[in-house]
Amino acid sequence: MASNEATKKVDLARGTNRGRDVVPPARQTPPAKVPQKRVGPGEFFSQVRDEARKVTWPSRRETTITTMMVFIMVVVTSLFFTVVDQAMRFIVGLILGL
Repeated sequence: MASNEATKKVDLARGTNRGRDVVPPARQTPPAKVPQKRVGPGEFFSQVRDEARKVTWPSRRETTITTMMVFIMVVVTSLFFTVVDQAMRFIVGLILGL
């Protein structure tokens, strides 16, 4: 529906037909899904093995560096939150007079 008189005039000038006479566009039906071929356990594990061969596994050095970075970030984060927690504890103590 038109929201104001100016919009109504513009709609009339364009010949736009708003209201019950407007027919909504027909919905398109989604394409039918093609059922996947079922495979047995042997074929399944063969496919899993083939996919695992495609994976680029990190080297021992990359794994060690990544692990060390995770430990460093855990320590830095825990120190940060400890400092923030103690600062908030101090501020709340001043406010409440504890």
